[in-house]
Amino acid sequence: MDDQQLKTLIDGIRSGDVSTAAALERLRKLPFEDLGYAKVDHHRCLRNGVPEVIYCQGKTVDQIKGIVERMMPYHTNILATRADASVYAAIRGLTDDCRYHDMARIVVIRPRPVGSLGRIAVVCAGTSDVPVAEEAAVTAATLGNRVDRLYDVGVAGIHRLLNRCEDLFKANVAIVIAGMEGALASVVGGLVACPVIGVPTSVGYGASFGGLAALLSMLNSCASGVSVVNIDNGFGAAYQASLINRLAAGGTAEAACPSAKDEADPSTMPTTG
Repeated sequence: MDDQQLKTLIDGIRSGDVSTAAALERLRKLPFEDLGYAKVDHHRCLRNGVPEVIYCQGKTVDQIKGIVERMMPYHTNILATRADASVYAAIRGLTDDCRYHDMARIVVIRPRPVGSLGRIAVVCAGTSDVPVAEEAAVTAATLGNRVDRLYDVGVAGIHRLLNRCEDLFKANVAIVIAGMEGALASVVGGLVACPVIGVPTSVGYGASFGGLAALLSMLNSCASGVSVVNIDNGFGAAYQASLINRLAAGGTAEAACPSAKDEADPSTMPTTG
């Protein structure tokens, strides 16, 4: 449930259109709904401004379907992350109102426009880092941010990054994704006046230790204003960047949670392209 749905319920009780029994039944499920294998947090949109996100790795397809089925009546812009084609096919069996971003490995269920927050630059060192960058870009766009992609601009050819400085300087937040030695986060941090969120990736040869080298490099950045999320965590970086953008815009949780009754308008769908 989001702010608008709660207001509608209260108005319905006041006007007599909603009975006390019906309201009690609806409110009984407000904090969470126990499915046995999962407790679906319907209250999260009220608290955080974003519905509960479904992390698909480690869950069975039937479990994912059960969670999605219980969330759909009450939420829009439901993110199912680390989802493969089989997960998408299962969700499509429940609803056609979903979009699959295969590179990002994200299914967005009941996508709806949520207003326009400021710009987030998603800066990616190399093509091998693009899946993590796309996870960040799709998440950020779904949460209502304007996303600028600056891909394949790593330090091995730094002129490529400098060529995109105009786009970089427009951003409220920069998400910098890099593997190997992860130096790109420091470079961007030394160029911009906005917060930089570094995302180390597991891309690299043996001594990169599956992204540990890039993680330590970003944590030891000599540029001020660089924070770091976990290895390959494009989703976490985008969520954090969106919170920063929402605060900068003076927004509230309500702005990020359109009513579940809102109808889809293809011309205003969240776009990442």
